[in-house]
Amino acid sequence: MWSTALAISSLLIWSLVIILPWRSWSTRERLDSSAATTLDAAQDLSDITVLIPARDEADTIATVLESVYRQGDGLHVVLVDDQSSDATRDVASTFKDRGLRIISGAPLPDGWAGKLWALEQGRQYLETPYTLLLDADIRLTPGILATLRDKAMTEGLQFISLMARLRMQTFWERLLLPAFIYFFKMMYPFRLSNNPRFKRIAAAAGGCILLETSALRQIGGFASVRNALIDDCALAARIKAAGFHTWIGLTHSIISMRPYDRLGTIWNMVARSAYTQLHYSIMLLLLTTTIFFIAFFWPLAGLFSLKTDVIIYSVVAILLMMAAYIPILRYYRVPVYYAIMMPFIGSLFLAMTWTSALRYWSGRRSLWKGRVYNKTMGSG
Repeated sequence: MWSTALAISSLLIWSLVIILPWRSWSTRERLDSSAATTLDAAQDLSDITVLIPARDEADTIATVLESVYRQGDGLHVVLVDDQSSDATRDVASTFKDRGLRIISGAPLPDGWAGKLWALEQGRQYLETPYTLLLDADIRLTPGILATLRDKAMTEGLQFISLMARLRMQTFWERLLLPAFIYFFKMMYPFRLSNNPRFKRIAAAAGGCILLETSALRQIGGFASVRNALIDDCALAARIKAAGFHTWIGLTHSIISMRPYDRLGTIWNMVARSAYTQLHYSIMLLLLTTTIFFIAFFWPLAGLFSLKTDVIIYSVVAILLMMAAYIPILRYYRVPVYYAIMMPFIGSLFLAMTWTSALRYWSGRRSLWKGRVYNKTMGSG
């Protein structure tokens, strides 16, 4: 009896994923540079300041800055060197003749996350109507910045974020990175996040955010979210709560250069913030564990049942599980046969979430770029 109930529960979960109106599995929220803006290299972008926080990014910063300056004319670019221990500043200095302003970051004060502190130090140099927040490992393809600005102006948006295309070349990258984005979209449905009526649902991808500078000023700058480890979503939530319109989508025009070629690298990336997304709640962790067990593990186990109805329910649940995942695989041009590994993928992400919880209980909220953030947001 219990095996049948679990099988039906699994089937119900995947049926709901497919039929719920916000369609988290869909890739319809997307934005890429148009052919017109790509071909027009003389875009006037003097109304935009690009703000880049950089800490130990010597390997990527030259490519990032080159892609920024290829966007058009008149751009203001500010780079905050967040106490890098490598040649980040030296490499960036070769762009000073193009107008790059480099700010030397001050030591991280208590109560601040490192990236947000770097951004806050650069905020005093924002004088243009628009600000682009750009990570130091993100490459822009030609025309995408003008496309972002045009969308903001045309649709009355004060905050636009694009999920950078992650590198998906190795086995582990192809296995887990599409799923990382897939689960993010499940947790923060883009359609609801983009709807101003849903004030409590807001999402962003911190690698690339275009926002009105006045909106940032109105919420009190980055100090309003200074201790947030998931800083992008926290910033989107503050902007949306203030009555501004936000939008998030997928893209092929913004590319992350950071490699995730080993399982351990991806594991640490997810574990850094997974328990934070659950608001450090044991109840939410147990609920997530139960849902993942029923949704991902039980359909596979049900295939070995001696009961015909359990096998049938399990087969249908697995087919729906795969069908819900295939659109994201196709969007990123990853072979669709990876969908058959969803039970294994789900199990790995659940283990990463528990790793995140265990690290939190041991006194570490997060580890990133040589900084350890503990439960009280101090940094060591």
